[in-house]
Amino acid sequence: MIYCIGHTIISPLGEGSQANVEAVKAGRSGLRIYTDRFADVEPFCASLFDTPQEFVPLCIRSIEGALDSCRSVMNSRLSDSETIFILSTTKGDNLDLLTPAKAIAAHFGNTNPPVVVSNACTSGVCAQITAKRLLEAGLYKYAVVVGCDIQTRFIVSGFQSFKALSPEPCLPFSPDRKGLNLGEAAATIIYSSESPADGSRPLWRLHAGSIHNDANHLSAPSRTGEGSYRCLQDVLAGIHPQDVSLLGVHGTATPYNDAMEQIAIERAGLQNAPLSVLKPFFGHTMGAAGVVETIIGASMLERGIFVKMLSGFGGVNAAIRIEK
Repeated sequence: MIYCIGHTIISPLGEGSQANVEAVKAGRSGLRIYTDRFADVEPFCASLFDTPQEFVPLCIRSIEGALDSCRSVMNSRLSDSETIFILSTTKGDNLDLLTPAKAIAAHFGNTNPPVVVSNACTSGVCAQITAKRLLEAGLYKYAVVVGCDIQTRFIVSGFQSFKALSPEPCLPFSPDRKGLNLGEAAATIIYSSESPADGSRPLWRLHAGSIHNDANHLSAPSRTGEGSYRCLQDVLAGIHPQDVSLLGVHGTATPYNDAMEQIAIERAGLQNAPLSVLKPFFGHTMGAAGVVETIIGASMLERGIFVKMLSGFGGVNAAIRIEK
């Protein structure tokens, strides 16, 4: 079990976790139609920053924002050998994903080799599981998990070639769903192996995490939801499904993913759990999705158990269990 001591989100909906939570509560979406964002790309619906962002500075800004809630603990710890930086991204700044990760860590004076988690759409949850394993093994005391992706012509045209993008705001789990919308964001969670040293209460505790690959297909999920179901089974060990206060689904609004998730949820006995479905607000933020959606889901709870699940290309699936 590890503890969240700070977090933030930067997205088209606002800067800071609270601004993004309030936007979701108000029903405000960042999705709109773009006709000329990228050359030679068909119009598409997405949630993008008004001003194009650079990857590394955006990640650094996100980390600095997360420090605001835990400076008394972390101000002198970012450069410490007991702190590890973990970057979650699906595409990253370029093909050499380690280069931006090193630049981010170096900005804060940290000389530990950073960890890059790039496991399709599950990256943000897998990065948190990586932090949990490293901290519980005693290798580090603090983990700075930052998730980020910026949309490019390459990404948008790639999803268009799959016929996976909806021409309008997405409708997760609706019979009328037409596909996903892409999004941009950077989000950071700072985890500690122990409760805050300054006596403040942790924001939440990360109790369990699980990763499974159902090896079904390069891009299509398992029709039985096998990998996702096994992840839910693992993180719910010792927990009754009725005790789950909120279930954060992937909810891409693609025909096969939503159907697979529904099957996995029912197999795990979670069909009556309240759902958190956030793609209609942020779009699919790829490597940032698991971090953004964990922060929003956990922030919505006064107390209780929050389960976050994700799935992605290559048959990857991941889930975590958070308690407040």
